[in-house]
Amino acid sequence: MNESTLDEIRDRVEEVYRRDSRQIFATLVRLVGDFDLAEEAMHEAFAVAVQKWREEGIPDNVKSWLISTGRFKAIDLIRRQAQLRKVQPEVSARLEAVADANILKAEQEISDDRLRLIFTCCHPAIAPNIQVPLTLREVCGLATEEIASAFLVAPATMAQRIVRGKAKIRAAKIPYVIPSVEDLPERLDSVLSVIYLVFNEGYSASAGESLTRVDLSEEAIRLCRLLNRLMPDPEGIGLLGLMLLHESRRKTRLDKDGDLVLLEHQDRSRWNQELIREGNQLVTQSLRSQRFGFYTLQAAISAIHANSRTSEETDWPQIVSLYDLLLQVEPSPIIELNRAVAVAMRDGPEAGLSLIESIFSKGELTDYHLAYSAQGEFLRRLHRTTDARQAFQKAFELAKQEPERRFLKKKLSELPK
Repeated sequence: MNESTLDEIRDRVEEVYRRDSRQIFATLVRLVGDFDLAEEAMHEAFAVAVQKWREEGIPDNVKSWLISTGRFKAIDLIRRQAQLRKVQPEVSARLEAVADANILKAEQEISDDRLRLIFTCCHPAIAPNIQVPLTLREVCGLATEEIASAFLVAPATMAQRIVRGKAKIRAAKIPYVIPSVEDLPERLDSVLSVIYLVFNEGYSASAGESLTRVDLSEEAIRLCRLLNRLMPDPEGIGLLGLMLLHESRRKTRLDKDGDLVLLEHQDRSRWNQELIREGNQLVTQSLRSQRFGFYTLQAAISAIHANSRTSEETDWPQIVSLYDLLLQVEPSPIIELNRAVAVAMRDGPEAGLSLIESIFSKGELTDYHLAYSAQGEFLRRLHRTTDARQAFQKAFELAKQEPERRFLKKKLSELPK
């Protein structure tokens, strides 16, 4: 028996929860067939683990132990419901089908369970504007506030969408399965969108003390690799290339004090060349298919950055051209903002500033801190100090991520008095 202290056990349980809880949840959803029941059973299993692991020692296969415990907790929860007589036959039959399964196989099934649940949430019977937020919340464990930030909507609005999505799955009895090959294409766009947004939250967290969440970015890459094995598609290949090229720069995005380092100032000798090589290969493969789109075009932009020896040698005209194509494929104020930054690098800060002010004049990105940060930088370069201060101050007030807030505070302090 493992003679661990209570604090050590709690630390171990918290570590497993951070790393594996959404995988465990996905498997429990498959076993019990209900989001809310699986969530409650999972949390009860983790609570039991603190006591049992101290008494009996930490099991060799912690995920399998938690899945098994969670499954039996789900049965207990159902039995405590007031309408036991009505629901017990159906639930008993459902759980009986898995009761004799070898729980040691669960470890091998977990990755598929998570992808299976993503496809469930992206079922065409669920409204398109609900599919992706529901998946981000239930499968990936993002907070409602984080999802709302990604979609630029109020948290209350996003919460309502997620509730509607879960209700639809129950009402329509949507199965928790990976669809047949024939049904995969109609869900692919939503699944890719989920993976993309999970990676974005991992690469640049919407709020909190840390700039990145490595667990999310690594999970997005893993899921995309799994999806590409299941269904090779040029855009899935392009998305994987995009994520690998971004990931190649992750270790250089913060300095030793945890402060933000912009792309132009990063130490390119520390970029992960193995990831860059694989990313380049994937981008080339997708482009050659001539069936590429949104993700591959972004990956092509990222490849230009990755293959430029210095910021000054970056092919900004080519990047602007790629953003022009992106805007045709997926019109978006965020892409317009990114294009404005590229135009400023090509033609000067005044050209970039004009484009940002055009975005604001349309009532777009008025609550987006990065738009004001870019505006402030262009104004600073044009020596319009008072206006730059106002823009940086607005960006600081809107930013929710501590490294970005420190970066903006430093920008304000460096402006001439």
